[in-house]
Amino acid sequence: MELRFGTRQSDSPWIDTVWTCTSEQVTEMTSVAGVCWGLVFWEQDGRAYAGITGPDTRAGTAPVPEGATFTGIDFAVGTSLRAVSTRELVGGGVELPDTTRRTFRLDGSRLEIPGPDDAEALVERLVRDGIVVRDPLVAEVLRGHRPAVSTRTVERRFRAVTGLTRGTIQQIERARTAAGLLAAGEPAAGVVDELGYFDEPHLARTLRSYVGRTARQLREGAGGAIGLDLGQRVTS
Repeated sequence: MELRFGTRQSDSPWIDTVWTCTSEQVTEMTSVAGVCWGLVFWEQDGRAYAGITGPDTRAGTAPVPEGATFTGIDFAVGTSLRAVSTRELVGGGVELPDTTRRTFRLDGSRLEIPGPDDAEALVERLVRDGIVVRDPLVAEVLRGHRPAVSTRTVERRFRAVTGLTRGTIQQIERARTAAGLLAAGEPAAGVVDELGYFDEPHLARTLRSYVGRTARQLREGAGGAIGLDLGQRVTS
């Protein structure tokens, strides 16, 4: 049993990644902590669904609709929906009602369900209509700039826009990077040095908390299905 992922980057500053996934005889997976909110569209048994996914601060177990095909858009950190607070989405999500095989409804607008190559066009429409917005201060800080406001103001804006602190965002992104390096065969000691972990036990605790895997499981592709594109098939 497995999940088959395809992931690509985007030239849009509003998008982090666009991904596809199909499930084959998978009923549950390890969900991985993530810093992005997103839109996800899937089909199962001839019926279409759409939902909003939120950031997550820990690994866990999530059900997988068997035989489903997914297309997802993960939005860049610092963006948010006009009608839904990202803070309310942390650790969860919302299924969108009134979805057909061709369209879905969001913030009062009827929109076409995108394919993997149509994500940018959909997001451009969402931005143009004011459905998706962005906090310029958060975007500025993420680019490494130091805005002329207090650290407290920056942290408050980060929490308001992303639902997370800057420190949590950095820890989760580092853990996901570590998982990818380990899955590609990098030794744990090398990952510790490259990513600035204190030692291997520190790396192990972080992986357990945010990825739900040990370094050995990641290297061997063991542990069952996982909701993360590691550039390989992950089997049980």
